[in-house]
Amino acid sequence: MLIFPAIDIIGGQAVRLFQGDYNQKQVFGEDPAVFAKSFEDAGASCLHLVDLDGAKAGAPQNFEVVRRITSGCGLFTELGGGIRDEATIERYFEAGVGRVILGTAALKNPAFTKAMVQKYGEKIAVGVDARDGKVAVEGWLQTSEADSMEFCVNMRDIGVQYIIYTDISRDGAQKGANLAAYEKLSAIEGLSITASGGVSTLAEIETLRQMGLYAAILGKALYTGMLALGDALVAAGEREEHK
Repeated sequence: MLIFPAIDIIGGQAVRLFQGDYNQKQVFGEDPAVFAKSFEDAGASCLHLVDLDGAKAGAPQNFEVVRRITSGCGLFTELGGGIRDEATIERYFEAGVGRVILGTAALKNPAFTKAMVQKYGEKIAVGVDARDGKVAVEGWLQTSEADSMEFCVNMRDIGVQYIIYTDISRDGAQKGANLAAYEKLSAIEGLSITASGGVSTLAEIETLRQMGLYAAILGKALYTGMLALGDALVAAGEREEHK
């Protein structure tokens, strides 16, 4: 299983939110590129970026920061937040992003999502952000009526392979991951699932690995020192996989 250390960006800074609440923001650093390099130095091979301003605005707001991050490290980078059209997707690929994550666009425009998956294949992922089992959109500011599990199956059926599933109630709360949800998701054939939101112990990482998940995203647990990235990579089995 892969580990994706996360950098969430607001106003060019590396931040963490509590349960997706923009009013509960903690700034961890002025220059996100420094964090990316430190993750690489600690042995990571991947990076998860979110343009939180972009998620709210519906268009990229921190493009130059993203470009600086990708040019300053050799990590495989996936990015979400405000990606609603193909021009934005192309722009991010040209800037060195390896995979883009569609969230709001996937729910509101499945035909667009299907077309992008047909064109770009595994360079497209869908972010499924769940609040009480329903899909949240627009930077988590709105909750739809779509059932999050059914939505994952619908995405698979239009060709999506990579799903990043976040339980919003766990995100940034250090309450632990929603293991029951990931167990259900792991039983859906044809999907590569990334766990996101609340992953904060080595035991959880080992459990997610045993479930056969593709990856886990680590955010606040790394920034607060609750988890050491090197230990997480070993627990995930990534250290052995990449050496």
